Amino acid sequence: MNSADCTKNPLIGEITTAQHPIAENAPPRLELVNITKRYNALLANDYISLKVGVGEIHAVLGENGAGKSTLMKIIYGAATADEGEIIWNGRSVSIESPAAARRIGIGMVYQHFSLFETLTVAENIALGLEGKFELAALSARVIEVSEKYGLPLDPKRTVHSLSVGERQRVEIVRCLLQNPALLILDEPTSVLRSALHRYTVFYKK
Repeated sequence: MNSADCTKNPLIGEITTAQHPIAENAPPRLELVNITKRYNALLANDYISLKVGVGEIHAVLGENGAGKSTLMKIIYGAATADEGEIIWNGRSVSIESPAAARRIGIGMVYQHFSLFETLTVAENIALGLEGKFELAALSARVIEVSEKYGLPLDPKRTVHSLSVGERQRVEIVRCLLQNPALLILDEPTSVLRSALHRYTVFYKK
């Protein structure tokens, strides 16, 4: 992959806080500078540079094998770049793991699900969150957030009874409940409108 084709739109809405005007001189939420990744003789990412402003939506497009997932995994700390720099809110950072990514406000929903089929939606979501939660309170929050973003879920349903699209909703809502400043979606086509397509990154104000 040696280029990124991006489309931008404002993301409407917040999860827990009111929107605020974006400072005129605010740095990009995320900036990638010359990101390069090799797997032996295979060059997956070839000096990729990308800027993402606060409140923007970008779609990273390309053929299968172009290196899109590799780039997203580097942002999320699931892979390490051989060269290049990641700048987060104007500061150079080293994202060594997904846990480190979540701590600074980056979330990612993978194409393949990580759900327990015998548990309910709420129970699965609870397993993906840090800290302890009252299941009733969490269930109410799941309903609130899922309906707000047009991804309605019944927190009491068991995962084995859900369609593929509904299971992907569970993964997305679980990530949204962590209130990320940047959300990466890997192949969300079974849930989201076709205008967003494939690899999409959502940014909140």
